Amino acid sequence: MSANEDQEMELEALRSIYEGDESFRELSPVSFQYRIGENGDPKAFLIEISWTETYPQTPPVISMNAFFNNNISSAVKQSILAKLQEAVAANLGTAMTYTLFEYAKDNKDQFMENHNPVNSTTTISNIISIETPNTAPSSKKKDKKEQLSKAQKRKLADKTDHKGELPRGWNWVDVVKHLSKTGSKDDE
Repeated sequence: MSANEDQEMELEALRSIYEGDESFRELSPVSFQYRIGENGDPKAFLIEISWTETYPQTPPVISMNAFFNNNISSAVKQSILAKLQEAVAANLGTAMTYTLFEYAKDNKDQFMENHNPVNSTTTISNIISIETPNTAPSSKKKDKKEQLSKAQKRKLADKTDHKGELPRGWNWVDVVKHLSKTGSKDDE
């Protein structure tokens, strides 16, 4: 079998195995991400595996450069990548993407044993308040704006007068509901 046929078979298998799994993401037909750990878990991390043209005869490219991993020290990242490379060497010549993701899931606690999550915003604001005691500590963390798709933006613009102002009476239904609920309590 050629490398392309192996890749096509593995791609089909990955799609069927991870269908509906929110941790799995197919970036392209040869590049995949998997989040190890639950959302909000301070020891969660993201692995990205990209196939080379001659994969699985040659090793895939494994990366932990995703923004999701910014709170993980480079030493811990290097340690995880080194352990994954050992698994790659043991599985060279076979479809290994699923194996690598499962290996990372099974060994998450061992991989992250030296990880100490640091809340950088707290540290920064504490430093600022110590250096300038006369001013209120300011948080360096900016509120993250919700990213809207073009369709969502268009729908929002259609609800408003295209200047961001809602039309008069847009919430009257809510007011009527509220008044009808409060009015019924007074009658009792």
